[in-house]
Amino acid sequence: MKTKTLLGSTGRLGLLALASFASPAALAGDSGWYLGGNAGLAQASIDDQGITAGLLGNGFTTTGIRDDESDLGFKLFGGYQLNRHFALEAGYFNLGEFDFTATTVPAGTLAGRIKLSGLNLDAVGRLPFTERFSAFGRAGVNYAEAKDRFTGTGAVNVVQPKRDKRDANYKFGLGLQYELTERLGLRAEAERYRIDDAVGSKGDVDLLSLGLVYRFFGASPATAVAVAPPAPLVRPPPPAPAPAAPVVASAPPLMAVRFSANSLFDFDQSSLRPEGRPALDQFAAQLRGVQYERITVTGHSDRIGTEAYNLRLSSERAQAVKDYLVQSAGIAADSVSVRGVDGAQPLTKAGDCSDEQPRAERIACLQPDRRVEVEVSGTRSSP
Repeated sequence: MKTKTLLGSTGRLGLLALASFASPAALAGDSGWYLGGNAGLAQASIDDQGITAGLLGNGFTTTGIRDDESDLGFKLFGGYQLNRHFALEAGYFNLGEFDFTATTVPAGTLAGRIKLSGLNLDAVGRLPFTERFSAFGRAGVNYAEAKDRFTGTGAVNVVQPKRDKRDANYKFGLGLQYELTERLGLRAEAERYRIDDAVGSKGDVDLLSLGLVYRFFGASPATAVAVAPPAPLVRPPPPAPAPAAPVVASAPPLMAVRFSANSLFDFDQSSLRPEGRPALDQFAAQLRGVQYERITVTGHSDRIGTEAYNLRLSSERAQAVKDYLVQSAGIAADSVSVRGVDGAQPLTKAGDCSDEQPRAERIACLQPDRRVEVEVSGTRSSP
């Protein structure tokens, strides 16, 4: 007997509508290679009506059909990010297998199973919501291999139990990506693959998956973790006091020190790196013997990202510096104040770092703006 289609002419499972929302942080550099992998639920719609009609055409009445329309699917991919908004991506996918068993009169069964795997090439467009969170869409071509296997029992006799087909069809999808770090991202995707089922029909298989992306671009590790103990910018003392003046000279602020954010924190993070603590220890040692009245810690961000996010990140970094000085150097907490600045006081000039630069270059160009400044007001005893 001849069997009809295993997959329907149209997919019955719609793409998952993934809600977009804003979340702060920083996308990595704009161009370069990346690798990744996803895994999740693959869903097909088996064409029960077509199977029933095919059996009826061969003299069988279908009394029931059991379908297994879902399985674990996965994909492995690599891509090249052309710029902030566009990439090309290629990979291997395996959509698992789907099967059915139909019972018939005259007494018998017809069982079918299809396995799907192949290669794909996609164009990917990205829409950033924030510096860390973005949506993307893809459209491309898949070259899939469908392996169909059929068995019959009782009165049902399958003439051709094995059928294989390779063919190219379209695919498309939507997704969201969240940057966990400068190089590692988390993806959630919904994709639809158009498939030839090897028995004369086309159908849709949907893959809903989660995965990770590792990028080989962005700021180099050396740039991100370089630590150079800052040289305190000690402002000159006031003119020597007149003979009748007290022996203690007041010059607030007495000391001003600037720390590069790269030396204290990982990119887009507010937890102190172990490598940055010696610089703060050195600063604390310079306070010994100083009768300070007030210490002000100010965090500064660059101008990438939203104002609200930059203000929060710079404030959290200033607080982290204060906490360390209080805990490790014994500085009184009530003598230290913190504040954040949302990029409104840059050290770079307005025309230095263009928005048209690739993101990796722009991030590196704006590095001087990402900093923490500490000012000490007080008195120092005259020698």
